[in-house]
Amino acid sequence: MTTGDGMVHRAADLATWMARKSHFLLGPRQTGKSHLIRQALPKAKIFDLLDSSVYLSLSQNPGRLAEEITAADRVVVIDEVQRLPELLNEVHRLIESRGIRFLLTGSSARRLRAGGVNLLGGRARMRHLHPLTRHELGARFDLAKALSRGLLPSIYLSHDPTADLAAYAGSYLQQEVVAEGATRNVPAFSRFLRVAALANATLVNFTNIASDAQVPRTTVYEYFEILKDTLLLHEVPAWAASKKRKPIVSSKYYFFDVGVVGALQGRAATPQGPEQGLAFETYLLQELKAYSDYVAGEPIAFWRSTSGYEVDFLIGDHTAIEVTAKTAVGPQDLRSLRRLGEEKQFKRLLCVSLEARRRQVGDVTILPYGQFLDRLWAGEFKG
Repeated sequence: MTTGDGMVHRAADLATWMARKSHFLLGPRQTGKSHLIRQALPKAKIFDLLDSSVYLSLSQNPGRLAEEITAADRVVVIDEVQRLPELLNEVHRLIESRGIRFLLTGSSARRLRAGGVNLLGGRARMRHLHPLTRHELGARFDLAKALSRGLLPSIYLSHDPTADLAAYAGSYLQQEVVAEGATRNVPAFSRFLRVAALANATLVNFTNIASDAQVPRTTVYEYFEILKDTLLLHEVPAWAASKKRKPIVSSKYYFFDVGVVGALQGRAATPQGPEQGLAFETYLLQELKAYSDYVAGEPIAFWRSTSGYEVDFLIGDHTAIEVTAKTAVGPQDLRSLRRLGEEKQFKRLLCVSLEARRRQVGDVTILPYGQFLDRLWAGEFKG
């Protein structure tokens, strides 16, 4: 990258992962996969399938992969492997016959699944790379900046983030979907994308989205699957183990980056009011997903009762988190946490906010977001 990103140390411990076994490393474009590989695996042999000559030679003769790998090559990277999923047969053979550890990167799981990821039979673990985190940026992190431009490395550190975000959220995302061969109706998908962005961080009404995007309801379901497969959307499932109150079981959906979804929404550069609250919530999910995928491996869910109580995020079966962008948290902001606390199933009830200092209100701990994230990455919120 040409934006100074080289000084950012990523929390994804790629060198340690690859010392043990082969991995898939998936993440949307511009999350920094190529830079991380150069940083963590400087001696690895790399086959870049975006290079037309490399793609052509391997597509014509997958066996050439084995011919170009020498006895000294113990770690081999195949970049953008979803472009040539049939190469996985050769990868499988080389893992078995020569003990080579492969790092297989991509920006989509869609074509990989169709191409037979299961052929590797558990010989490669699936990992995901996310946008930058506060933990990774350290002193370079600025919340207002993160909420307005997001945390894709090339955009967060850009000299012209507005133009870069517009390019990413506009033609780039549409081209990514077209490249997947997932849909030929680009105008319809473009309409859907912007309508779906407005439903970010909410319970999705598929019928309303279909109407607003002028596409059939069945197409909306298909388009949501495309967004998940291309790693642009996180699905947060509902926690359904509530005993005292009947839960809603529909999932919520969040775009992978707060800046990208803001650009798709046409939101002002600096979110205000309700927009700030949803942007802050989306950003906190980014942090939780990164921590879960890099370190903890625990599922993230949410809870909402049919009577309207809702808690934003649940980590595993032990920590409940309500997120608010308020600088002064009131009793009303804690009602849902307290109702969930009546279930006696979570040992931590946290309200993560923009307050300046930690305080305790009954069973609920109100934490400044910075303290929460410091403690999260320090491993304090475990089962």
